[in-house]
Amino acid sequence: MSNGQYYVECQGNTSKSPDNERKSIVYKIVHALLPSSKSTQDADRSGSLSTCSGESVPLIFRGRCSQYAQFCVICASVWIVLFSVSGEQSLPGGNLFSLLVLFAGAVAGGHVFSLIHLPPLLGMLIVGGLLSNIPGVKVVGLGIDPKWSASLRKIALTVILLRAGLGLDPVALRKLSLTVFRVALIPCLFEVAANAVAARLLLDMPWDWAFMLGFALTAVSPAVVVPSLLTLSDAGYGLDKGIPTLVIAAATIDDVFNITGFGVLLGIVFSQGELALTIAKGPLEMLLGIVYGLVFGVFLWYFPSKDNDNVSFYRTVTLLGFGLVAVFGSSMIDLSGAGPLGCLTVGLVAAFGWRKQRQAGEKDQVAMASGVLWMLFQPFLFGLIGAAVKSEQIHDVRSLGLGTAVIAVGQSVRIGASVLSVLGTEFSTKERLFIAMARFPKATVQAAIGGLALDMALAGDNPEFVRLGTTVLTTAVLSIIITAPIGALAIALSGPRFLNKLDRKCTDLENSESTNHPENAAMLPSDSEQLVVTMETTH
Repeated sequence: MSNGQYYVECQGNTSKSPDNERKSIVYKIVHALLPSSKSTQDADRSGSLSTCSGESVPLIFRGRCSQYAQFCVICASVWIVLFSVSGEQSLPGGNLFSLLVLFAGAVAGGHVFSLIHLPPLLGMLIVGGLLSNIPGVKVVGLGIDPKWSASLRKIALTVILLRAGLGLDPVALRKLSLTVFRVALIPCLFEVAANAVAARLLLDMPWDWAFMLGFALTAVSPAVVVPSLLTLSDAGYGLDKGIPTLVIAAATIDDVFNITGFGVLLGIVFSQGELALTIAKGPLEMLLGIVYGLVFGVFLWYFPSKDNDNVSFYRTVTLLGFGLVAVFGSSMIDLSGAGPLGCLTVGLVAAFGWRKQRQAGEKDQVAMASGVLWMLFQPFLFGLIGAAVKSEQIHDVRSLGLGTAVIAVGQSVRIGASVLSVLGTEFSTKERLFIAMARFPKATVQAAIGGLALDMALAGDNPEFVRLGTTVLTTAVLSIIITAPIGALAIALSGPRFLNKLDRKCTDLENSESTNHPENAAMLPSDSEQLVVTMETTH
């Protein structure tokens, strides 16, 4: 059984009748419209897809049509259950109805974009924006309860941070050269500073808000970088010098640094009281987050016991619980910067102990379970981020232009700093340019943290903070729309031209078990021509 397809093969039924030939022609046409992993040559050999009794299998029961019908049935079933429980909330204009429509639309939008080889998150963002701004359907976006929206985005943020922590391997990181940290931190520091200065001058933001925006815009997107680099790695590009591993490892460190910096600035901006306490709050949040992650990460080494028959299930539930406590609990005690760092650390420490307990070749069930969680919350995250940007919040085109200018300044500085960070290494000029371009895309982190400042501002009574929070969110969404497709295309086009290619059959590289990267999770089948590589990335 191939991915997304169901076939019933029969022995001895190989004759071709005129009816079968006509069905084969029809199948070719349908296959062109709905491409699958089953080739048309296979259809030619069998004449048609049939059951062992000789009866043709209806199109709706196989291939993409089967997947689409299945998704529609699931959504309809969920709506019926919600309506029976909540009544009016599941009718048009109600919160639950709006969330379900947003989820289904975001999944569909992401699927369409995946078929044209663009990041699915772009389709999800666009669908969310349309549902909040297009007359006639904007009732969906307006019907979403802001508290539900903020909570769902925080849950999705927790899943992302836990996955990032699970993907970090401290043992492998110690073996990497200083080049990884140079590639990760030097361009990052330069771009944060450039973004902050540009935001201060062009958007008239206070310095604390300007640096908060700088950190939000600087984080590299694993949703675009990881699958793009793994595709090149699978084809053998850059393996001679370990460029895919270098870029992915540097992107992970980049995200940790920027998420931490954003959280610290978020805590400083929304803190109240004496200046000395405000200044000390940032380091305190960092320390609290690290200690929280260390304590509960070590706890997860021993509880639940590895002798438990369902140890992977209980580990996943407990890890998710600790992550949610970190993110939601830190907001409750007014130490919001500690939550993201604590969430990252608990995943890192827990995964370090679990790797030692796993047998060689044993799959990482916790990572696989987190992939399922991401598949469920990804449409909510990107759809709600798109829905949060409303046309009435953008008073003139000038604000969009200025936001784009800030992004352009920061990205230009990053590319130059990325090239400088690998000077003196063994990389050629083309390889240095590729490393710089591979750090270009923004998406996942911006969608996860871009709306946090606005959420906190709306909870207060400061109109100026609401304006600044809206600017941060709008600019973060602009960075996704601009850089994600450009970055994905740049990696795909420049990789085969700038990197050396090795024959994978002649290398001793070892592919570990799948960790179900969130970029590979999908509610609907992806295009068969799009190579999806699932492998554990060891940094």
